[in-house]
Amino acid sequence: MEPTTVYVARLVRTLDPARPVTEAVAVRGERIRAVGSVEELMTYPGAVLDERYADAVLLPGFVEAHSHAGTGTVWSNTYVGLVDRTDPQGRRWPGCRTIEEVLERLIEVESEIEDPHAPLLAWGLDPIYFPGRSLGVAELDRVSGTRPVHLAHTNGHVCTVNSVALRQCGIDASVTVPGVVKDEAGEPTGELQEFAAMGLVQQITAGSSLLDITAEGMRAFAQDAVNTGTTTLTDLGSTALMDDDGVALYREAVDDDFPARLNVFHFGAGVGPVNRSLPEAAERLVRLREQSDAKLRMGNVKLMLDGSIQGFTARLLEPGYYGDEPNGIWGVTPEEFHEAFEVFHRSGALVHVHCNGDQTTQLFLDTLERILTDHPRPDHRHTCTHSQMSTAAQYRRMAALGAGANIFANHIWAWGDQHIDVTVGPDRAARMNAAATALRHRVPIALHSDTPVTPLGPLHSVKHAVTRLTVSGRVMGEHERIGVQEAVEAVTVGAAYLLKMDHEVGSLEAGKLADIAVLADDPFDVAPERIGDIHVHGTVVGGRHHASALARPAAAP
Repeated sequence: MEPTTVYVARLVRTLDPARPVTEAVAVRGERIRAVGSVEELMTYPGAVLDERYADAVLLPGFVEAHSHAGTGTVWSNTYVGLVDRTDPQGRRWPGCRTIEEVLERLIEVESEIEDPHAPLLAWGLDPIYFPGRSLGVAELDRVSGTRPVHLAHTNGHVCTVNSVALRQCGIDASVTVPGVVKDEAGEPTGELQEFAAMGLVQQITAGSSLLDITAEGMRAFAQDAVNTGTTTLTDLGSTALMDDDGVALYREAVDDDFPARLNVFHFGAGVGPVNRSLPEAAERLVRLREQSDAKLRMGNVKLMLDGSIQGFTARLLEPGYYGDEPNGIWGVTPEEFHEAFEVFHRSGALVHVHCNGDQTTQLFLDTLERILTDHPRPDHRHTCTHSQMSTAAQYRRMAALGAGANIFANHIWAWGDQHIDVTVGPDRAARMNAAATALRHRVPIALHSDTPVTPLGPLHSVKHAVTRLTVSGRVMGEHERIGVQEAVEAVTVGAAYLLKMDHEVGSLEAGKLADIAVLADDPFDVAPERIGDIHVHGTVVGGRHHASALARPAAAP
């Protein structure tokens, strides 16, 4: 007889309304057998008491419905972002507070590279934090005039390179690709916006960009999940599923010891040239869905419509950007988007669509309505991911069409001050990432990090949605705050619902997979501003225990 292990805890929050708070969880094999009091659970045949979590708080394992497996890969490059970040192994990287500090770090790293022709690859820059300062060809040429220097912006939609990189990749005044930024004389500045332009320097970053995966990088990604209580991850936008070697790489990495579940979405449009026709891609994804298992799921689709708000490449409806900057860049044409969405919808795929600006949300909704009119499909759960500028009218329409919204609450903290003062102004900023409005109109929601754009950490996402605090301490739209219960649901059962996994994960219920977040404190019992600081001891995934690589911070004196 397989034993039933009863894990007693200081508190168990199940996120199941039938039994919301209990003393313990009983696990048999990889699934939950029951939740309840210790007295109840010890009556089950073969029950064994395990007190390892007696001082901890147990919640359902968090579900991250918009992340990138390249999170593990980018840490092989040099981090130069503004804020301090901790890598999956627990090393803390100090932020670069000025352009001078960015350049100093790059110059230091350049001096340590032995191969004189190897590129210097870095990530994490965001120029919006340094108003009035530029970082382009001239500045990066100070780092090196002999090797390519490639600096990825933290939003994943822009990069900056030096003149060596421009020459090696044949980028000069004659290039007409949209997104190649030029100065008044018509010469490239080194800034490349969106995937068509960034693809021109792809040869420099091959193997180490946000969209590149390695077995080692995916293991680092999974350790990051353990550190943050996340038991289900997504790779929302993979370019590897159309290749047998790419699929084999996922299968090699996501083995029995991999400490998370991974749901891989094919990047179906908006990332540049593809190597299969849409019908061929859809047919292949059907086969991959059939070959998926509880640990590794493949076959869903991401479509990209626009860029980033803080990079001014998102598409906005009137009145547009605060400073009347030009509108952003379409990832694909509306016609291309409709064709791709229709093909993947008809094949049965779940489709998540990247929509930062409200103009892209509008196109998502217009296209979804046309497709559902022509090809009705119950319970599709197609999702507007990011949904940063979606309006109340658009949320009403999402509800009518059966769509979900995966809301980028982390933006409120990371760029909230910039949205108020620079990108969209105080009025529109107060309406951004409108989780309260979405819930008021009964739209299913999740909250996400888009890691590595912002750090993986569902507890931080909860804190941002509940407080809506910016770095400077301002509240960015007090009426769009949501409660702790609603926010925790959005990073557990809500996110699982948008992935069509809520029958397996997202709450602690009998029969579901035994995926648990092991916390030092109860997010319902600390000040909202402290929720993101709660230490995570580790996770349980399918009944197997995984320890965080991060030490618990010392208690304040």
